Amino acid sequence: MRRLSLLSLFVIFVSCTQQQSSEAVIKTSLTKAELQDKIKGGWAGQVIGCTYGGPTEFRYLGKMVDDSVQIPWDENRCLWYYENAPGLYDDVYMDLTFVDVFEKEGIDAPARSHALAFANAEYMLWHANQAARYNILNGILPPESGHWINNPHADDIDFQIEADFAGLMSPGMVNTATEICDKIGHIMNYGDGWYGGVYVAAMYSLAFVSEDIEFVVNEALKTIPVESEFYGCISDVIAWHKKYPNDWRQTWTEIQNKWSHDIGCPDGVFKDFDIDAKINAAYIVTGLLYGEGDYSKTIDVSTRCGQDSDCNPASAAGILGTMIGYSNIPEEWKKPLLPVEDLDFKYTTMSLNDVYEIGMKHALKVISENRGKIEGETITLPTQEVQAVGLEVAFEGHYPKERTVIGKQLDAENTEVVVEFNGNGFVLTGLAQKEEELEDKILALEMSVDGGEPEQFTMPTAFSKRRHEVSWKYRLPEGDHKVRVTLKNPTQHYHVDLNDLIVYSSRNQ
Repeated sequence: MRRLSLLSLFVIFVSCTQQQSSEAVIKTSLTKAELQDKIKGGWAGQVIGCTYGGPTEFRYLGKMVDDSVQIPWDENRCLWYYENAPGLYDDVYMDLTFVDVFEKEGIDAPARSHALAFANAEYMLWHANQAARYNILNGILPPESGHWINNPHADDIDFQIEADFAGLMSPGMVNTATEICDKIGHIMNYGDGWYGGVYVAAMYSLAFVSEDIEFVVNEALKTIPVESEFYGCISDVIAWHKKYPNDWRQTWTEIQNKWSHDIGCPDGVFKDFDIDAKINAAYIVTGLLYGEGDYSKTIDVSTRCGQDSDCNPASAAGILGTMIGYSNIPEEWKKPLLPVEDLDFKYTTMSLNDVYEIGMKHALKVISENRGKIEGETITLPTQEVQAVGLEVAFEGHYPKERTVIGKQLDAENTEVVVEFNGNGFVLTGLAQKEEELEDKILALEMSVDGGEPEQFTMPTAFSKRRHEVSWKYRLPEGDHKVRVTLKNPTQHYHVDLNDLIVYSSRNQ
């Protein structure tokens, strides 16, 4: 009887295991119509999610958007933003910069081409993107342009909100999407900031071949090194979802308690503002898991998590839109797209209808180059076992110690400022300014630490070409340091604001 009981238990276990694994059905083929529908769903989803979250973007810092807050949605919402606040769609027109380079130079276009295209574009940029733009315009090319030594925003969300295209052109081919991310994502990010883009692209790629949200979220995480904080954050969200399957707010609270500290971004250190890739990726995953495939709930939950609450629902809605296809996006969400699908995004010569077509062409090209088969209307997708990327750790051995207000100015009368601190690194925030009626000018500065060789740099007053911070230096020996910043070409009516000093220590206090 005992042997029979053990055998019965074994059969039951195997049966349950087979049943669980059979739940995640992986498609190996699509028709061209299905592929086109999914590509359209991915691009349309980004615009829908971004538009819905627009009114709450960075208005809820370290707190949820309560259900009592009514987020407006009507058939004219997309058109209103296109006409009145087109900068909302930086999620999309940044993607389109890279899509356009692929279109002009081919799928193997080098990182340099992508870097120069976005660095010289007319649109406004922030955080890791702007820091990378400044680097590129001043001769620091990728991957150094995104490395944390040269870019204090390396862990920020930037590539995460721009990586959609890499997954959309790599249906079912996660490793191929990762290769694209390696080339382009290191233009502006490193470490966890880069991992955010790798992970989002992987979820897009898997959304072509699976309709199981939990599978997509878990399988995509295999691209991320388990030793990284990004992996730890997302695996925590997955675990909290299992623990609190009906309460996304409890999961949000757990995320806030454990993962809301920002180490790198000078705008977020010791502040509620948090544009770190990890926590915002956690909000994407929260929306996907608790949305359970429901389009409205997915977008709403990702938005109500707060912080970068237009970018996060854009990613969630894009991934889910890829999974279900454009044709299955509910009409209430799709209707506001109709007036804008033929309109070019500002700063581009490309519309949604254009990228639907171009995206299909690029996906077919990538499928062919990876030994997939295209036979008439049937596409057989290549199979790839998901591989993890290498470990990258930004700001390793650097822990924020203090933030103090400097509140000084470099100008024609005061050309030098000296600040002292104790630690192993610093960031001095600020920007170059001019009186409004004057033309833009490039101010020349130099910075030295402890009387060492001065570092020469420029600070343009033009917003699109600005240096995001005044100066910074990491990997200093732990101890007392003196930083001297000097304005070399003082000019009346132009100045450099020195705002805050952020100090790092090698000791996690």
